[in-house]
Amino acid sequence: MITVYGIPNCDTVKKARTWLADRGLDVAFHDFKKQGVPADQLPAWLAAFGRERLINRAGTTWRKLDDGVKAAVVDDASAIALMLAEPSVIKRPVVQWPDGQLTLGFGAEMFEKSALSAPK
Repeated sequence: MITVYGIPNCDTVKKARTWLADRGLDVAFHDFKKQGVPADQLPAWLAAFGRERLINRAGTTWRKLDDGVKAAVVDDASAIALMLAEPSVIKRPVVQWPDGQLTLGFGAEMFEKSALSAPK
């Protein structure tokens, strides 16, 4: 099973979900707004992407944060605390593929490579 983590109204998440649906792939969607951020997954996401990539510093949520909150993100523990408090700060989508591989964001070429291992 492919699991897509994100927010349903995010344009990039919409593109990813459409791409997967168009190929008839079996997908579970984890909505950060309704289901929360899966805290048990965050260490693996940080190991795969690093906090500089996982936290979307170009997004509206980051830009609206108080400068003190931004400055406090200095290590993985503080990054996790921020992501749990402000799920919209996470770059989206995070996708877990059937082989355990994780990808961040959407790109047709990247998804094509990852989908090759996904059962239909």
